[in-house]
Amino acid sequence: MAEKFDHLEEHLEKFVENIRQLGIIVSDFQPSSQAGLNQKLNFIVTGLQDIDKCRQQLHDITVPLEVFEYIDQGRNPQLYTKECLERALAKNEQVKGKIDTMKISKRLRTPFVYKQSMHRTFMDATWWDLRAEASGRTCVRK
Repeated sequence: MAEKFDHLEEHLEKFVENIRQLGIIVSDFQPSSQAGLNQKLNFIVTGLQDIDKCRQQLHDITVPLEVFEYIDQGRNPQLYTKECLERALAKNEQVKGKIDTMKISKRLRTPFVYKQSMHRTFMDATWWDLRAEASGRTCVRK
């Protein structure tokens, strides 16, 4: 996969150099330099064809739009990767904290639920006993 990118990078570097040279020729154009201009234009057309061939080999690669925004802002696109990894790490730590909290909560809740049910049973029994005692009857619970 890397060799495909290397091949594309090589063609792009040649293309940029040809464009730079074309700019020099055009900025100092003389009728005698027409042949050199035509030759440089042909190199540019060939370079574009080579880049198009590389594009066909890399058709399955997708680039997030945010990367292009970084480039438009004059920022290094590798910063996008770094910031994505930092955000993923922060989110991972946040989720891990929630999971740990849930585990602790579950451990603490299990005895609490048991104690709470025992308390209800005791309170229900006490209520029935107090009610029966107040009415002067004996309590028969089912």
